[in-house]
Amino acid sequence: MTDPVAPSSDVAPEAANPAAEQPVPPPPEALPAAESPMAEPPVAEPSPAEPSPEAPPEVPPQDTAPSLPPSLHALLTAQQMRACEQYAVQLGTPLIVLMERAGLAVAEHIVARYAKCPTLILCGPGNNGGDGFVAARHLAAKGWPVRVLLFGNMEELAPEAKIAASRWRGAVITASAAAVQNVISKGARLVVDALYGIGLRRPITGEAAGMLQAINQANLQVVSVDVPSGLGADTGQIMGQTLAANSTVTFFRKKLAHVLMPGRLLCGDVVVADIGIPDEALRGQTLQVSENHPDLWSAYFPQPRMNTNKYHRGHCLVLGGARLTGAARLAALAAQRIGAGLVTIAAPASAWPVYAAAMTSIMVKDLAEGGHFASSFAEILADHRINAAVLGPGAGADDNLHAAVLAALSSGKHCVLDADALTVFDRDVGELRAVLEPLYFQAVLTPHEGEFERLFNRHVDMTKDKLTRARAAAALVGAPVLLKGADTVIASPNGLALINTNAPPTLATAGSGDVLAGMIGGLMAQNTDAFVAACMASWLHGAVAAEHGPCLIPEDLIAGLPHALKPKPPPPPPPA
Repeated sequence: MTDPVAPSSDVAPEAANPAAEQPVPPPPEALPAAESPMAEPPVAEPSPAEPSPEAPPEVPPQDTAPSLPPSLHALLTAQQMRACEQYAVQLGTPLIVLMERAGLAVAEHIVARYAKCPTLILCGPGNNGGDGFVAARHLAAKGWPVRVLLFGNMEELAPEAKIAASRWRGAVITASAAAVQNVISKGARLVVDALYGIGLRRPITGEAAGMLQAINQANLQVVSVDVPSGLGADTGQIMGQTLAANSTVTFFRKKLAHVLMPGRLLCGDVVVADIGIPDEALRGQTLQVSENHPDLWSAYFPQPRMNTNKYHRGHCLVLGGARLTGAARLAALAAQRIGAGLVTIAAPASAWPVYAAAMTSIMVKDLAEGGHFASSFAEILADHRINAAVLGPGAGADDNLHAAVLAALSSGKHCVLDADALTVFDRDVGELRAVLEPLYFQAVLTPHEGEFERLFNRHVDMTKDKLTRARAAAALVGAPVLLKGADTVIASPNGLALINTNAPPTLATAGSGDVLAGMIGGLMAQNTDAFVAACMASWLHGAVAAEHGPCLIPEDLIAGLPHALKPKPPPPPPPA
């Protein structure tokens, strides 16, 4: 459950005695219930107006912000989650009922996954702590040995958390670093982290930080409620001190911290529990960020028709380098494999024999070298049948490439700029922005972190989280930016963003990025929107790698695409 106001991270416990027990008050009186193809029509934040008793809350008027369609893959901010909870409350579900369901979900997850053992439940003063009290009650009812530690005073608990605490009939120990160490020394093997949830706004310091450090040093199993304490829910960044959880139980939808590094690592396995918030709660939200998934874009995947010919399927041009010839060949093969009707490599004349000998169904054209390189490339681009270009893989960051990129972007064709094609603009991102503007989002930039920093470090705050940086860069240049990594972010200039979560670490191999660039180019050659093409390619790239398993090389990604694209049979029905 979310906290309406983030508590201070250095609340002083009432007593330093680790064994000091706090009296449990009687239950208080019950409180009263309180532009991409993927983009949906924009909506505003939920209206605070009281709903009619006969009807659910109305969807508020629309504003101008683009929004993704509501789905199971939506990633919520802390503020959006609070609004969804409030929607459920307005429909008649009291907040204490949501809290009871949340705590029960945590307990059920623990019983299902972990062996019964002495358990330390660390509760904070907000609603997250209330979830912990509920979980403690249910675990104790199933025979688990439970010790509850409260950081703060019982009298200062949030209202619903106070109700949950009053229903716990066991002892409550004042939490401190010493108290945590004492419980651990008496045999605790599992920790339920219900200290701070998604409402945390300040770094955890002082006694609270000492408690988390003691847990980390003891190397115990940890189950976090909503997010590990000390993790920024909207950024995935560590705020002072945090825990490394084995699993995290969150509610209704995932939060940004569950997918952005380092939060993704610190959350462990993420379980999304249903606590009775209706899906309609998302209708009033401006949903700009989602986990990347085919549910969002499969309807737009290009499919050949009965009367389709190779030219209908697009012609992708790949610029080849003079020395590192493998990169362009990988990109070209990927573009062809994902469906481009024709693919041509344009390479310096001196390297033409290398490309021609290696390629069979991919055409190879030679480029004049020296001062005529750019004009030679422009002549090839002038072919009206070529509608997409991939530039950068293995090309070499020199003046010839700079001129070729400008020629490609000025031609109005779909473009993928990768690797060296980004490096050549390190000193003047303004020039890149000016030439991208007329394309109206129909180019994609695919930097890794190093290339991103070199290109944008003077214009984007590099201390911010990955999502914020990628969105800022996309807005700056007016084109989608695919910022690669374990938590690849695909950001559109209009603010929409998808975060890829299916990529295994085996993709950390030379050439995998060249394949990704080629896949995007092949999809764009088939007139797929640039942002959507980047989302499709990124997910398929990860899916093929995950299915392949160990010993992955880039060629495996290309070979595995057909299987990944085949329709999968529906899963068998659950047993009766």
